[in-house]
Amino acid sequence: MFHPLPIYVGLRYVRARSTRFFVSFITWASLIGVCVGVAALIVILSVMNGFEGELRDRLLSLSAPVRVTATPTALPTDWPQIAQIARGIAGVTDAAPYAEVQALAVHEPEMLPVLLRGVDPNSPAAAGELAHAITQGRLADLTPGEGRVIVGEVIAERLGLSPGDALTVLVPTVDAGGTPEPKLRELRVAGVFEVGLQDHDATLIFGNLADVRGLVPAGTVSEGLRVQLQDVLAAPTVAAQLRARLPSTLEVSDWTRDNANYFRAIRIEKTMMSLILLLIVAVAAFNIVAMLVMVVTDKRTDIAIMRTFGAAPRRVMGIFITQGLVIGWLGVALGAALGLLLAFHVDTIVPFLERTFRFQIMDSDVYYITAIPSEVHWSNIAAIALAALLLTALATIYPAIRAARTAPAEALRYE
Repeated sequence: MFHPLPIYVGLRYVRARSTRFFVSFITWASLIGVCVGVAALIVILSVMNGFEGELRDRLLSLSAPVRVTATPTALPTDWPQIAQIARGIAGVTDAAPYAEVQALAVHEPEMLPVLLRGVDPNSPAAAGELAHAITQGRLADLTPGEGRVIVGEVIAERLGLSPGDALTVLVPTVDAGGTPEPKLRELRVAGVFEVGLQDHDATLIFGNLADVRGLVPAGTVSEGLRVQLQDVLAAPTVAAQLRARLPSTLEVSDWTRDNANYFRAIRIEKTMMSLILLLIVAVAAFNIVAMLVMVVTDKRTDIAIMRTFGAAPRRVMGIFITQGLVIGWLGVALGAALGLLLAFHVDTIVPFLERTFRFQIMDSDVYYITAIPSEVHWSNIAAIALAALLLTALATIYPAIRAARTAPAEALRYE
């Protein structure tokens, strides 16, 4: 069977047992280094992808993917008509009006600044956003005219509230002459919700849409439209289509713009972690350089004999490039397999480690997220493997050139 000389000899060098222990040790260290670096990159990026997805889900749990609001100078808006226009866009599942009022929640002896949000409990949008997060009470309890509200878990804890308790809210208003005139309203706690996000659990109070509108004079309440989508990642596209169809007096925003700082911070962290962990692969690549240089020195006689028999320098280069690539790429393959195995079983491995060593990685007293999520993105796997393959390939160039420049007469002088 025909075998190209560089591949045939290079594979023999890989399989052969070296007489030099240090060369063999460096070979194994290089392979293990590449393996560990690739596996660590895959696991860390998968975990960060999981945290990003968890954060996205929690941010969207009580926030619409797309919101339509009126500018301060806008005329009274026909929200049912706007909702009809929004429902006509592909990908939109529902559009429901809402109202928001800034207030101060008072329950002796504590008080907290809160955001009263009025929703229609009968709309699919409200059911999809709030119903799943309610831990006490029911969404149907928000009947109009009753003054019932559902408060966040942190608000209930800080103010000592439970279903059935009275809650006083101080609503800032102004009279006809523009003089501040705060008003007190007594509401009844109908339930408690929890989504595991400080921005929601510590600031939001939900009430019936009509009740929230009635807390302040007409025209002073902040109103808008909450648009639900089949695919939340399509929010920027849907928002652009809405801007093109709606009057300029209406503002359209989506969750990617509202929470841009969160995800920008995550992207920066992922980039820095990737660069830091890629240094492990770079160190392993330097080990490959050192190992191949020692192999070239050890095989100078073999190189000289091959050159004497007519082997071109290019073929000699191919021998050591083959040897380095086999070691490096085998490390990449093993690292990818190990990394995927760990990434797909993080939810099993982490609890096992916590039980074995009796510690908790994500303490529930400190973190809202107590489990470490993992989300494998195949594009990340491909990028990691490609970067590692490129680094290991570059590591073979210098030793291969050095081998090709070996002078046969010089190598065989003392043989």
